[in-house]
Amino acid sequence: MTGFQVPLTFDASAQQNPPPVRLLLADDSRSVRQGICRLLASSSEIELVGEAACFREMLELAESLTPRVVLMDLHMRDDREYTPHQVRSALNHACRLVAMSLWNDQPAKSLAQSFGAVALLDKASLNETLVLAIARLGR
Repeated sequence: MTGFQVPLTFDASAQQNPPPVRLLLADDSRSVRQGICRLLASSSEIELVGEAACFREMLELAESLTPRVVLMDLHMRDDREYTPHQVRSALNHACRLVAMSLWNDQPAKSLAQSFGAVALLDKASLNETLVLAIARLGR
């Protein structure tokens, strides 16, 4: 019989222990990035592959590092103006954008959606929500 063959073995551990979610962190505040790195340090579900301090760095690193999730400060300042459309177009389609902000009102939600974010996280409660949200959204 030719064609499709059923594999002889099944690696159950691959299902139980999926590879960590590759995360790129983008925030213009060094202290915020350091705090987030501390939150992620104990998680085996997330691998921090890079950090960016501005949109330009974020887009360059997203292209070269191919993260599964980009965690971006929604109100990041930059040396150059990037429109939500430019950011959305530049990110790899396999990558999910997660925005974070101190403001989670309707204007912030609308801005996050315009960037193509799949979620908006409250910076004030990241210690409670970050790891679980990234792990879930990255799968």
